[in-house]
Formats: sequence, structure tokens, C-alpha cells
Amino acid sequence: MENLWVNLASVWHSPTQLLAVFGLSAPIKDPVAVFLIIMAIMLVAPLVFERLRLPGIVGLIIAGVIVGPNGLGLLARDSTIILLGTVGLLFLMFMAGLETSIDDLKLNANKAIIFGLATFVIPMVLGTGAMLLLGYSFLAAILVASCFASHTLLALPVATKLGIMRTQAVTVTLGGTLIANILALLVLAVVVKAHQGSLTLNFWLFLIPSLGIYTFATLWGVPKIGRWFFQKFGHDDGAEFIFVVATLFIVSYAAQLIEIEPIIGAFLVGIAISQLIPQLSPLMNRIQFIGNTLFVPFFLISVGMLVNPWILFKEPRSMLVSLVMVLVAIIAKFLPAWGSGKLFKFDFANIMVMFGLSVAQAASTLAAITVAFNIKLVDELTVNGTVAMILVTCIASPWITNRWGTSSNNGTKSSSTNSQQELVTVGNYKVPRYRILVPVANPNTEANMLELAMILAKATDGTLLPLHILVDNQPKISADAKTQQEQLLAAAETIAHSTDTNVEAIGRLDDSIEKGILRTAFERNANLIICGWKGFATYRDNFFGGAIDNVIRRSTIPVLITRFTHPIKTTQRVLLPIVETDLTSVTFLRTLALTRILANELKASLLLLQVSPPRKRSKDIEIPEIILDIPIQRIQGKFTNSILKILQPDDLLILTHNSDSTIPGLPSLGITTEAIARNSKEISLIVFHFPSRIPLADDNLATLQTQAVAPS
Repeated sequence: MENLWVNLASVWHSPTQLLAVFGLSAPIKDPVAVFLIIMAIMLVAPLVFERLRLPGIVGLIIAGVIVGPNGLGLLARDSTIILLGTVGLLFLMFMAGLETSIDDLKLNANKAIIFGLATFVIPMVLGTGAMLLLGYSFLAAILVASCFASHTLLALPVATKLGIMRTQAVTVTLGGTLIANILALLVLAVVVKAHQGSLTLNFWLFLIPSLGIYTFATLWGVPKIGRWFFQKFGHDDGAEFIFVVATLFIVSYAAQLIEIEPIIGAFLVGIAISQLIPQLSPLMNRIQFIGNTLFVPFFLISVGMLVNPWILFKEPRSMLVSLVMVLVAIIAKFLPAWGSGKLFKFDFANIMVMFGLSVAQAASTLAAITVAFNIKLVDELTVNGTVAMILVTCIASPWITNRWGTSSNNGTKSSSTNSQQELVTVGNYKVPRYRILVPVANPNTEANMLELAMILAKATDGTLLPLHILVDNQPKISADAKTQQEQLLAAAETIAHSTDTNVEAIGRLDDSIEKGILRTAFERNANLIICGWKGFATYRDNFFGGAIDNVIRRSTIPVLITRFTHPIKTTQRVLLPIVETDLTSVTFLRTLALTRILANELKASLLLLQVSPPRKRSKDIEIPEIILDIPIQRIQGKFTNSILKILQPDDLLILTHNSDSTIPGLPSLGITTEAIARNSKEISLIVFHFPSRIPLADDNLATLQTQAVAPS
């Protein structure tokens, strides 16, 4: 039997000879031909494997095996492939950091810490023992075990689709992922130093303080610098993207300077900068698009080029290594999920969701094994075993999450339809599938309004309706005005398409701005209007003074009146003032649902402000279950002055208004709202206006929101 393996290996040991039969020479060195082959792989391989119901990531790795020096030999793993593969590796770790939220860890800190430590320690122990039994050195065994300890949230899109992202099981898994991945990467850094013979006392004396300073500077400094940059240059989409990429490589290079792996820096900068980039923003879409379609595939193909399938013939032990790695990876991830789930009193479906999310090995595993192979700490057998482990776990993870995620849903992922509006579940709230009408006049000033609208539309799988109105007060509409309208609507469509938001651009000729808005909202079945506001209103205003007055007085659907003084993506806190009578009102429940969606997508903290009148004893009010998890700050004094004292430059203030004032000379949005806007000109605010005449669908919506359960 052994001779059979050897004979097969001798036939295929030189793949370049096979190409010579067809008159081809390898490896191909012409840059155009090389790039063409790689682009073809990036296009075809994922499509083929996804049709086979296998992850596209596996297809790219196998394609790398086929065209690489150990396959057909079409491409050499030269300096160019290594360079682009390194960029892809850093991008992969960076995007893994973007998916990790510090807030998720805070939400269920104790449970997340327990699960994070369990899903790190158990794989380390089992993995080290298994690899030592296979004859690996102690350092190599520890490093391979660190690959088992880390995991990639490959099935996260499945959890999002099922509507279980806010369940306790998923939240605990997200927090545990942060802990396990960071610890695994630290193990990698220590093992690399030990292998290089530089793991001395001086290393520890240098590593511990420098790593602490480095981590603090990254997690604290990068958001500060990024927020300043976005405020100053947030109007330039290209500059934003270049800033993010430059920050990635600066922080990664700084990691090298303190003698740790750059992938640790890439992961940390992803966590840090995620606070500034809303998940549904155009910038996030660009980062994920460029990373997932260009840089990361380069890395996956380069990893495939490391794999030598002929070792299966030359060295049958490779199959044993692969089998052991697959079994250890599955067992070592199931045990922490099962044990932690039993401790937290989760049912079996939620335990399997934790296991399904944490079993996938891809990003951190590939990163660690690539580093280890480059410094010759592990051999080709281990790389082959790692690829086999990735193949099995990447297939199992989405299937397990989908299979048991439906059972753990408990009905939260449901949608219902009444006679007028379709309701969808976002988090733990029933909200309409929003059709949002946004009047546009200037793409620079309306950028924040459009981003707000896209966040709400994308979160509810709704539609953005950008509207531009030409006022019919001239004998003839000029060609220039018509061209400008087309350009403004095209710009709004481009922004919406960058986030894959459904969009229906509307150009209109009407008697006035306000009539055009109201008529379009009725004709196109809009259920939310977003308008811009200067912060004050007079009857002499001909832009959004009188127009807004008429819109909010005559609208039968909610209107969001916005004033942004800084880019919406730089928002750190969302403040929602409440009074004693607010907490059970229909207006408050509607406002809370929208505010929570906004705060979650902006990755900003949500704070309720309970304002009590001066010289009146502040009493504790009964807090409904729906807001038990939201921090409440109690302040006493006049409403306007109290709010102004607590505001900070990067805050977003949410106010509500539901009166249909018809008294001439008084602000439509109320005296209090205008007083806050005039006295705090640097604060961004949104006024939620709900008409007093509520359609039937809104009545049902209020009932559904009242029945919602606060997130765990």
C-alpha cells in the first residue's frame, strides 16, 4: 500500500511537466496574465462552490491549491502574491475587528467572560494534548491549539437573517469571541518570540507595558482622531476610505515596532474604528466590498498555494493530522458551548446556536497558521490539516446556526401585515417597513439626512424615496433647473446604492415645496418623512420655515425634523429626554423604537434623561420592562436649561412633538424645541413629530411595541 502512494506521488511530483504536454510553460510571469487568472478565480470559484452549497471561502483556497506551485504550477507564490496576500490577511483581521463590538461585551459581561475563557482554555488544553500525541514540539502544539481556540463569526449573517442578533445566546457568543480571539492572538505573539529565541525577561518587561500602552492608544486614540477627521473631512467619501485604510496599516506597523504580530494591530484597530462607522453606512459598505471582493480573496488564494496535496501520497500521516485537527476543533468548541449554556440555563437550541457561531475556523486560524508556516514552526502537513479543518467547520457553522437558530428565535423573527402597513421585527420591536421620503436640494447639506434615512430604510428592509421639487412659479421651467434636478436625484441614488438600499428617486413639478412633499407622500405610500431644519422658523422663511410648518401641520404620517451640526457617524451619545407621563404614551413608544434602531446602527450609547421640575421632590417612577436595560440619568430643573447643561458636542438629542399648533406667530415645533436649538447651535438634534390623527396602522404599531420585550 505504501508503494502505491509513492508511485502516485512520483507521477505527479512535477506538475509543470503536465503543462508542457499542452505546450504551456509555468509558472506564468506576465503580469497581465497573472492578474487575469486571479480575477477569473475570484469570479468563478465562489460561484461554483456556492452553487454546491459550500462556502465561497473554501472554493478560493482550493483554487489556490490547483493553480499554485504544488498544483498545476500556473502561478508562483512570488513577492507580489505574498504582498497582496499580506494586505488581504490584515484586511481579514481588520474586518473581524469591525464585527466585534465592545458594547456587546458590556451588555452581558459576566456571561461573556465565562464563555470567552471557556472557549479559549478548553481548546488550548485539548489541542495541545492532541498535537503532542501526534509528535509535535511543545511550541508547535501550543500554536496549533491557539488556532482551535480562536474562531470566526462566519455564520453571523445567518443570525442576522433569523432575527436572533439580540438574543442572549448570540450576545454572549459575540462577547466571548472578543476575549477568545484576543487571547489566541497573544498566544501567537508569545510563541513566535519563543521560537525565535527572544522570549526573555526583557521581552516580558517590554511586552507587558508596551502592549498595554499600545492597546490603550489604539482603542482610545483611534476613535478620537477618526472622529476629528470625519468632522473636518466627512464630506469626502474617498478621503474617509483612505483614512481608514491608512489607519489600518499605521497601527499594524506600530505592532511590529513593539515586536508583536501586525494581525493583532489590525484586529484592535477594527474594534476601535467600528465605533465610528455605522454598520449600514456607505463607508462600511465600501470597506466590506473592497475587502471581501479583492484583498481577502488574494489572501485565501495565497493560502491555497501553501497547501501541498501530494503530501497525501508521499506522507499518509497527513490524513491522520487532518482528521485529528477536525475532530479536536469540533469537540473543543462544543464542550464550552454546552457547559456554559447549562450554567446560564439556556435551552438546547440556544446552546447549539452558540456552538454553531463559534465552531467556524477561518480568519484568525488562517492568520496564525500562515505566520507559523512562514517562520517554519509548522510544516505542510499542518497547513493541509488546517485547510481541512476550515473546510469542515465552515460548512458546519452556517448549517448548525440555521438549523437551531430557528428554534431559538421564540417568534421574534416574524412579520405581520395589517390592512395598511406591513410590520417587521427589528431587535425586539415591531416597526413598519419604512418608505422614507427625503426632500433633497443640496447633496452636501443633505448627506446626513440621507444617511439617517438609509439607516432606517436598510434596518427595516424598506425603501428610500429621495424627492426633488421644481416649484411651478415661472412661465417656463429652465433646462438648467431640470438638469440640476436630475443630477441631485442621481447623486442620492448613488449614495443609496452604495449601501444596497432600495431606492426610488422622484422628480416633481408642483405649486410649492410643502404641497409637493405632502402629495408625493400620499401618492407613493410613504410612511415617514425626513426634513432638514435650520434650528428656528419664521414666517418670512421661504426655505424650510413655512414649508416645514405646513408639512407637520397637515401630514398624517410621522415627520422627522433634523438639524445636523456634525457628521451623523461621529455621534457618541443619543439622548432621549423623558417626563413622568411619557413612559406609557404612544408617542414615547414610537420614538423609543426609532431611537433604539438609530443608536444601535450608529454604535452610540443611548441615555434616557428623566427631567423633574425645580423645587419639586424627584420621585422614582415605575420603569416599564421595555426600557429596563437603558441607563437613565435623573436631573432636576427647568427642562430647557437642564438639557442644555448636559449636552456635549458629539451628542444627538432626540425630542418629541405631537401637537398641531395653529396659533399664528408661535413655532410649529414648540417654544421649548426652538429654545434648545437656538441656545445650543453646535448640537445635532432630531425632532420626532407624530400627528394627532393616527392612522389605524399606527394604533396597531403602538400595541405591538407595548408588548415588546426589552433586550436581554
